[in-house]
Amino acid sequence: MSYCNGTPRGLRGLKALLASSLSLFALAAAADPPTVGSPNVAVADPVVPRPPGTPCTVSLYQDQAFADFDAKPFTYAPPADCPGPWQKVVLDLDYSVTAGRQFDRTATIWLGGAILYFGTTQEPSATVAPSWHVERDLTDYAPLFSAAHAGRAILGNFVGNSGGVDYTGIIHGNASLVFYPTVASVPDHPPRPDLLLPLAGSADGSTADLASSSDALAITFDALPTNIERAFLDVYAQSQGTDEFWYFNLPDDVAGTFADYGNTAFREGEVAIDDIPAGVVPIFPWIFTGGADPLLWRPIPGVQTLAFEPYRVDLTPFAATLSDGAPHTVSLRVFNAIDHFSTAANLMLYLDHGATHVTGAVTTNTLTADPSPSVGEDVVDDDAGSHGTVTVTSNRTFTIAGTLATSHGPVTTEVRQAIAFSSVQQLATNADFYPYKQDTVQTTTIDSTTTRTDGAATSVVHEQRSYPLTFTYEDGPGADGNEVLASHVDQALQQQVDVGYDGYVARGAQRTNHVVTSARRLYDDAGNNTDLQADATQSYTYRDPFGACWSRTLTASRRGLTLPGALTAVDDGADCSASTLPLSWFDIYYNYASSVTGATLQLLP
Repeated sequence: MSYCNGTPRGLRGLKALLASSLSLFALAAAADPPTVGSPNVAVADPVVPRPPGTPCTVSLYQDQAFADFDAKPFTYAPPADCPGPWQKVVLDLDYSVTAGRQFDRTATIWLGGAILYFGTTQEPSATVAPSWHVERDLTDYAPLFSAAHAGRAILGNFVGNSGGVDYTGIIHGNASLVFYPTVASVPDHPPRPDLLLPLAGSADGSTADLASSSDALAITFDALPTNIERAFLDVYAQSQGTDEFWYFNLPDDVAGTFADYGNTAFREGEVAIDDIPAGVVPIFPWIFTGGADPLLWRPIPGVQTLAFEPYRVDLTPFAATLSDGAPHTVSLRVFNAIDHFSTAANLMLYLDHGATHVTGAVTTNTLTADPSPSVGEDVVDDDAGSHGTVTVTSNRTFTIAGTLATSHGPVTTEVRQAIAFSSVQQLATNADFYPYKQDTVQTTTIDSTTTRTDGAATSVVHEQRSYPLTFTYEDGPGADGNEVLASHVDQALQQQVDVGYDGYVARGAQRTNHVVTSARRLYDDAGNNTDLQADATQSYTYRDPFGACWSRTLTASRRGLTLPGALTAVDDGADCSASTLPLSWFDIYYNYASSVTGATLQLLP
């Protein structure tokens, strides 16, 4: 990054962006709010803002039925009428499931072995056939879309009788990629990856299931480019099986006492290059729509339940290592996994177009292979049963730095990260496991600073994330002696990103996705369900320093056995001032932050 009259070019470019912002904001993204009174799926998340112009749509599959566990193949070819480069590429998905009995299911979409989408489905009920829409901005994956590929959708679903129970819900889906041509009025286009390489369980695309701390998704790349300047890894790690409710898991010595699974409530992803620790992936506690009690998630699902977001690991300090012409293995493990985590990742590489070969070295690496969590137990067995508190904490701080000799001079990149995890569980039960109580209060916080010196300019990115979770599950007698099954979840993703040049004021953007939901079931002495009650809210807010703001809050409730849970209110704009602007297809903060950092930095979907 060079200077002109003492001002970094990125800041001069920002002035041009701001000058054109009014006309760009005139084409703002608008999403129709969910319908009050409807029992259908409702989320407060913003949709992907779309550029102007006529896009080209490539269908991946239409009205595809998912009623078995076979992968559904499709073919892809680049849009002839919209040759790249593209302003934006969006994945559009629509799913539905027939009314009846069915579990939540995991869905993935693969192209050329690379994962495009990872999420779960909404559970139906006897009277509600839910449908929902998902969008993902996949512009960073544009190198993949420039050539034809085979693809496949995987959404395993059982329809039939099992154990005397009929599972009738058939899932249908549509998927398409929408390509938007470049917009001439945009003054600059931020850097995008030049190459995308998949890490998957098979060449044609599938997750790798990791069932222990030593299991790894590991891919060896025999011939990487020798001019890599930036490297990032988009990582998914979804909990399944005995790890599905990992945040409820307990130390092995007390797990049996409370009819639970072991290895504690701590999980963490570990990224390595050639078995050398290279990054950490905090595990987000995604909760599926059958989780604990389906009433909790009708009609508002949990944070990111329908569309997971990958966690992006900056591997740039290893750019010189990856560029040395030798084979290199990139791997992912999940610390404390038991059975199991479904994992996948995409490696994105930015190349130095002015050089055929770059050199350098990793100069600092203080990251250890595994964390060292601390476990505390205060569990008592007495006449009342077993009860007490279990705590797990982990704190990691590390620095990884590297140098690179590029066509535009020496570049240094330093990644400093502090990751803190805390879980406190309150438990109580007896030999009959009734009454039963398990309350967990958990949080993961990530504090990352990436400092990059390129020529005379030093850019700094400071990101803070928090994954707070409170989950309460209680089963026991109510005031009248009848059984009460109650559950409560308070779950959020909080993110703050500040970007700037060293010596200049950093500019920050924030987002929060927050779901609070409670459910209560009453049963009589004969075990008959006599009442149902549920309440839920979701609030999604986003703000950037250039005036853009998104704020939507949904409220839903259910009362009684007859009517399903339904949306009761939609509140738009409550956390945005009158002077703020709606979201535009032209994300000024993304353009500013990406131009400063030299790589994609984006908070919005």
